[in-house]
Amino acid sequence: MLNFLGIGAQKSGTSWLFNVLAEHPSIAFPGGKEVHFWDNYSNRGLGEYKQIFINDTIINGDITPAYAFLPVDVIHKIYKLQPTLRLIYLIRNPVERAWSSARMALARSEMTHEEASDQWFIDHFKSKGSLARGDYESCIRNWCSVFPSNQLLVMPYELIGNNPTFLANTILNHLGVKEFFEQSTHRSLNKKVFEGDGIPIRPTLLPVLQDIYSRKIESLETYLNEDLSIWKR
Repeated sequence: MLNFLGIGAQKSGTSWLFNVLAEHPSIAFPGGKEVHFWDNYSNRGLGEYKQIFINDTIINGDITPAYAFLPVDVIHKIYKLQPTLRLIYLIRNPVERAWSSARMALARSEMTHEEASDQWFIDHFKSKGSLARGDYESCIRNWCSVFPSNQLLVMPYELIGNNPTFLANTILNHLGVKEFFEQSTHRSLNKKVFEGDGIPIRPTLLPVLQDIYSRKIESLETYLNEDLSIWKR
């Protein structure tokens, strides 16, 4: 059966998470990464989805970043399917996430950085999809309005670079699996997956992103009762 969902966020380390957890002998992703059932293919029926996770001798997962901002009625359907699901949500500085997402969209459009105007980026930052993916508080509130809050683990993306062993083992503990990783023996913990091109945010665009997200960061900090000062530097 399905045991856990990685719900996002996009451009916040979900590919790293998939690769790391897939190393564990008790964890499997029979549908691969990004099954997209609940956002794209639910019309095929639950039978097809359940069949993917038919092996109940291991812990089965589905990591699809688009799940973070699913509407509440869909979250209710997921709860009805498996109310004991464990949920994992990696969140990143939303300013950096929005920039990384726009850069990915630029590459998919076969455009170069020089070809894209400031307005092209601003339009992407303010698109419905980008805004929804970066509104972490709304996403968390929606999921916790259906699932018990202790079933949702929210962890910062920055730990991938600062302390990947702690991050991986914290997630394993959340899934009910004993700690498995030691930084000295698992190269995947430090392996970068789908790394961006490293082009920094244009100085002309930084104020736009700060205007969009500064108040959201403050609100999220209060809601989670967590120090997010690293995102404000």
